Amino acid sequence: MATAGGKGAHLGELARIDGVRVPPGFCVTTAAFERVMAATPAIHDRLERLAAAGPDAVPTLAGELRHIVSAVAVPDDLAAEITGPIVANAAYAVRSSATAEDSATASFAGQHDTYLNVVGEEAILDHVRRCWASLFAERAVTYRLRNGVDHRTVTMAVVVQRMIFPRAAGIMFTADPVTGNRRTTSIDAGFGLGEALVSGLVHADVYRVRDGAVTDRAIGTKKLAVVASPAGGTEHREIEPERQGLPVLTDAEIVRLERLGRHVEAHFGSPQDIEWCLDDEGFAIVQSRPITTLFPIPAAADGEWHVYVSVGHQQMMTEAMKPLGLSVWKATSPGHMTDAGGRLFVDVTARLGPDLIATLGRSDPLIGDALRTVTGLTTPAPAPQPAASSPAPQPAASSPAPQPAASSPAPEPIEADPGLVAELIAEREASLAALKSDISGKSGTALIDFVVADLGRIRDILFEPRNMQVIMAGMEAAGWLNDHLRDWLGEKSAADALAQSAPHNVTSEMGLALLDVADVLRPYPQVVAFLQDGGELGELPGLPGGRAARDAIEGYLTSYGMRCVGEIDITRPRWSEQPATLLPMILGAVRTAEPGERARRFEQGLREAHRKEQEILARLRDLPGDGAAKAAETKRMIDRLRTFAGYREYPKYHLVSRYLVYKTALLAEARRLTRSGVLRDPEDIYFLTLEELSEVVRTQRADAELLRDREEAFRAYETLTPPRVLTSDGEAVTGSYHRDDLPAGTLAGLPVSAGIVEGRARVVHDPAVADLEPGDILVTAYTDPSWTPAFVTVAGLVTEVGGLMTHGAVIAREYGLPAVVGVENATRLIRDGQRIRVHGTDGYVSPIS
Repeated sequence: MATAGGKGAHLGELARIDGVRVPPGFCVTTAAFERVMAATPAIHDRLERLAAAGPDAVPTLAGELRHIVSAVAVPDDLAAEITGPIVANAAYAVRSSATAEDSATASFAGQHDTYLNVVGEEAILDHVRRCWASLFAERAVTYRLRNGVDHRTVTMAVVVQRMIFPRAAGIMFTADPVTGNRRTTSIDAGFGLGEALVSGLVHADVYRVRDGAVTDRAIGTKKLAVVASPAGGTEHREIEPERQGLPVLTDAEIVRLERLGRHVEAHFGSPQDIEWCLDDEGFAIVQSRPITTLFPIPAAADGEWHVYVSVGHQQMMTEAMKPLGLSVWKATSPGHMTDAGGRLFVDVTARLGPDLIATLGRSDPLIGDALRTVTGLTTPAPAPQPAASSPAPQPAASSPAPQPAASSPAPEPIEADPGLVAELIAEREASLAALKSDISGKSGTALIDFVVADLGRIRDILFEPRNMQVIMAGMEAAGWLNDHLRDWLGEKSAADALAQSAPHNVTSEMGLALLDVADVLRPYPQVVAFLQDGGELGELPGLPGGRAARDAIEGYLTSYGMRCVGEIDITRPRWSEQPATLLPMILGAVRTAEPGERARRFEQGLREAHRKEQEILARLRDLPGDGAAKAAETKRMIDRLRTFAGYREYPKYHLVSRYLVYKTALLAEARRLTRSGVLRDPEDIYFLTLEELSEVVRTQRADAELLRDREEAFRAYETLTPPRVLTSDGEAVTGSYHRDDLPAGTLAGLPVSAGIVEGRARVVHDPAVADLEPGDILVTAYTDPSWTPAFVTVAGLVTEVGGLMTHGAVIAREYGLPAVVGVENATRLIRDGQRIRVHGTDGYVSPIS
């Protein structure tokens, strides 16, 4: 790769495969490019400037570089080497082959130049220079920036290859590029050279092949073909009208080509994007590269067909996780999980049926519908349920749990005893204190063994009977209230209002506590200005009010510093590790909130909940017949809801509190390994599993190549979008809401917090840089507890991922914010600044013209 570039290296490997025809040719290596570049100082100067420049400077600097390289002089001895193999009057393809292209993580397809039907030595040399210059095409420079590739590390080889003049050409994907199914081959075909397809000049034929048989075909209208020009290069030629609608390939040719593609795929060990030609001698392969956009498939040892459900869509963490994070979460969860593409999945194959589909569908209708597609079941998707009619909790795991019946008699769990919640919290706090004491001083394999053992204790804590009983009591009470008050009074999602300002909700308290911090900072404009300018917390005491401000922020971090975006991944930086990520939200609260806002908001929630309770009970008592009995029963359920609903957020708070203790100790061990030369950097441990880290600690040796490979793979995984449902064929199965009750032009979702609100949409991907104003509607991919401080400003919530009991939904109800989750592609379909209306009761979002 370093010598011949990606294209040249792959062609060389293709030429070694028995049964694969590759047009003959040679490669002008990267050494030739580097020699010419080194002799041209102007190139080095601009390349350094380009490496340091931002996107705005790319067009100018890239253009200058391309112009300079196109005109460089090729030394005579190098020119002789290049032209030596050229056959007189023969036509060649001259093709760029950069060292960064056609890798497993970035294809660079179409970013660099290719020239066809080049004839003559001078023309060959000229087109070699053009290929060198295409390394600095604006599109290629931009692509490298987007993929984190340093321009100074990339060089260019050039492939000079004998031309084939085919009657047909095209592209073959040995996995379906749309669904990801590895058993389906997709072939695009057109008459003449493949350039007509690549440039979009024709509607190609599209064939799909599965298990050696053509399963689908779409014959395009092919009005043009790109063919070799007698004067060199290519030209467009009209296809005779009677041939425009004819298939390019016969079924026998399609199947033969598919077998050839599978042969190439087997050699490279991964699905391939293959460029092919067909002439009188048969099929020739002129390029093969990995398909970099496919989501990886979880490993299954039995060779059977499997169905996997995403954990991240349930845990509000759809971004890639590093190996240490994956292994810690697996050790935490009681469910059997597998990972692929840096994400966790649960294998549901053995339990796949109507009951499981209904359970998961109530939590996330898109998962339910995708599973119905996979199984071929035609059971209609359940209508969106009121927000608190919810599945059983999954505080630490994602293995599907039982679902309470939609309509049920009054549950008979524990009575509404606030003392039980306080007792559980006290026990958890004592357990955390004991952990901090017990882990102190431990190092080496004893530390790793201790962490592994304590992760087992987390499972015991989270699924301890009283813990689950309290959580279920609140959830079942909410479901009962929503079901019965809808039937008795026609009241939708009544539990949402009744649960506002419920006690012991540690996540909602975290958001409100930020308002207290803002109250401390607000009277001191110098402190505010200092922090806005990026000042460090440690320097605050030198400013008027700075000591109080620092103490307030550090106090907040003492209580909540274990949190962060993507907090189920232990490798993610916590607020206590990077306080600067929290400062924008604190400063936003300084700007937008009024003094004393925390108390007012909490009291307002209490008043609204009490008002709603009194209204409902009065309406029930007025019902004929058994109205008084219904009111009394409802009162018991309201008490149960308010006593237990808030505790739903505590288990995860306790879990991530323990995670920070582990992380602090593991990083201390990693620093010892770094000082002794075992690791290059303490954060190298993030690319090891717990088991691998234990072995490194034991042997005092680390595999540097493994760490590099893991880091490169993680960068690739970050670019992928995980599916909700994935099969072992690699097919990413999507679901739909199948709702016919929505107004035209609206976006469907899952209603999780009742009410309707209008406002300015703010599309936000990182809460640390959110610029929110009161009344804005937060639109984002997903929210976890770290987003809660932003909730104190906004008036509504829309997310792409989420369920009835995910944290964003719980806190939206606690704060009384209308919310709709599970809105597919919301961050792309809703424009930042657009005015929208969120229908949190009925589950859809509509634009306001």
